[in-house]
Amino acid sequence: MSGTMSEFFGDWHALLVLLLAGVIPNQIWRMLGLWLGGGLDEGSDLLMWVKAVATAILAGVIAQILVQPPGALASVPGFLRYGALVVGFAAFMLTRRSIFAGVLCGEIFMLTGRWFLG
Repeated sequence: MSGTMSEFFGDWHALLVLLLAGVIPNQIWRMLGLWLGGGLDEGSDLLMWVKAVATAILAGVIAQILVQPPGALASVPGFLRYGALVVGFAAFMLTRRSIFAGVLCGEIFMLTGRWFLG
């Protein structure tokens, strides 16, 4: 367990840019969608199709990240990436489909495994 915390988390400037350029604009669109889509029928055929397409795209992105990991994730061994997926999915199912719990448990598994592997 050598190294400092700044090496573990990376450059804090990059995290700030990610927050400003990624999270905040995304939240604006989410709030606008909530406001405009408040009266839509969730059971309509159109929205069911949109949900199916969004789920398929997300599954494709996750599969691509697992099989051909980009950037720093490429240095994480495959068994650790796939293990994080299994742990995250199990947490998702055990917590009554809580996406937050699934992502958090998968991340904790991967970070812990990466920490111990050095």
